[in-house]
Amino acid sequence: MNTSEVAKLLGVSASTIQRWVKQLELPMEKNERGHYYFSSDDIQLLKDIHEKLQGGTLLHEISPVSEKKSVRKGTVKAVENDQAMEKLFTKVRELELNLNAKADSVASYQLLQHRREIEELQDQVKYLTQQMEQLQSQLNELRSPLQTEKPIVFDQSKVKRKKKNFVSSLFGF
Repeated sequence: MNTSEVAKLLGVSASTIQRWVKQLELPMEKNERGHYYFSSDDIQLLKDIHEKLQGGTLLHEISPVSEKKSVRKGTVKAVENDQAMEKLFTKVRELELNLNAKADSVASYQLLQHRREIEELQDQVKYLTQQMEQLQSQLNELRSPLQTEKPIVFDQSKVKRKKKNFVSSLFGF
């Protein structure tokens, strides 16, 4: 039976069963996914624990049960586990090295791209600066002849002005 089935049978929650197993260090078997599964002997042991708790005994007063003699299913032997772990560590190191090399090459490529873009922008700035200088010189050339010409000034002392009569000055004739 699994944990929830045993919990329904005893009338407690699944987390209560898990807590009993952990706190009393009960040697329950686990499946390949790490979930507890209980045999009829295990269920009887849990029923006894439940009865003791119902009788007023505290959980920490219940003595832990001695280990079962059978090998737990779903576990790997230590020697095989060490070899497998070493293979995994080696593979992880190789992947990290490959990842770092790839990251370095991507960063180098991006730097070269940015450098090319910056050079293109610098060329554009130089071209625009030349164009601006050329336009500025053309503008200066256009202004210079105007300033050298002398303005026409009338000699006002010799010019006789007509006097306007009072009515025409009012109406702007």
